Amino acid sequence: MMTPAAMKAWIDQATTEQLLRKWRFASAGDPFFQGEIGKHFSLVIGARRNADPEEWTRASKRIGW
Repeated sequence: MMTPAAMKAWIDQATTEQLLRKWRFASAGDPFFQGEIGKHFSLVIGARRNADPEEWTRASKRIGW
């Protein structure tokens, strides 16, 4: 299991596509979406979407949604 610091590092270094895959296909109760880590994930993915909406759409299409 990853430490909270390692989870935040993964979120910060993940590509937009990796974040979207995690968000869309994670199991219920995934620790990446709970508590402080969940808040961090939400802030990072929101910033990615706002920074480059076109890449957000491309990544979403690559995932198949």
